[in-house]
Amino acid sequence: MWSNTYIKYIGANDHDLDLFESQYPISHGVSYNSYVIVDEKIVVMDTIDIRKSEEWLNNLAEKIGDRPVDYLVISHLEPDHAANILELCKRYPNMRLIGNAQTFNMLPNYFDIEGLNEKKVVVKEGDQISIGKNTLQFFMAPMVHWPEVMVTYVPEEKVLFSADAFGKFGTLDYEDGWVDEARRYYLNIVGKYGMQVQALLKKLSGLDVQVICPLHGPILTENLGYYINLY
Repeated sequence: MWSNTYIKYIGANDHDLDLFESQYPISHGVSYNSYVIVDEKIVVMDTIDIRKSEEWLNNLAEKIGDRPVDYLVISHLEPDHAANILELCKRYPNMRLIGNAQTFNMLPNYFDIEGLNEKKVVVKEGDQISIGKNTLQFFMAPMVHWPEVMVTYVPEEKVLFSADAFGKFGTLDYEDGWVDEARRYYLNIVGKYGMQVQALLKKLSGLDVQVICPLHGPILTENLGYYINLY
């Protein structure tokens, strides 16, 4: 699994789920991806599905030890990525939540978070937050595939956290190419929002992206032009 000096993978494979979102057959399972950036500030990039909470929390603790989490970036509020937001708030009461205005409009529908107004950091298009050696830069991606979706770029590492974009079905230990399961994922999850996908790609075209970290499926580190061209 790809990682670098600062960015660590803390997600989990689900080999036992038969239907993704209770409707799409996934004979080879699915991965729930989450990442932690270990810099002067500790930043968690999304949580994961409730089915794998314990494994995810253990993975996070292994990467950060006794250090507290400073920020949780909420790219997408769908339960397979957001189920542990409240649990993380309880474990790290001083942690702040980074999202956009739509994120915080929707968040109370899912969780009753004590002191939410003091915790939230509202970002808009192009905003940046320094976390030490690295910077988080945010780009809105509405309807790719929910209205609150956003992606995060770390210019120093040339890494794009792409939310559901560039995801695929299949666990990370299932190796049978990328295209077929990524195509099926795209058609079922984001395909009807093709115009919004194209708008996002145009918006990001000026960035020097060398690694794409999606919320499902493998981290993409080579031949990115090939994957972007398919999208």
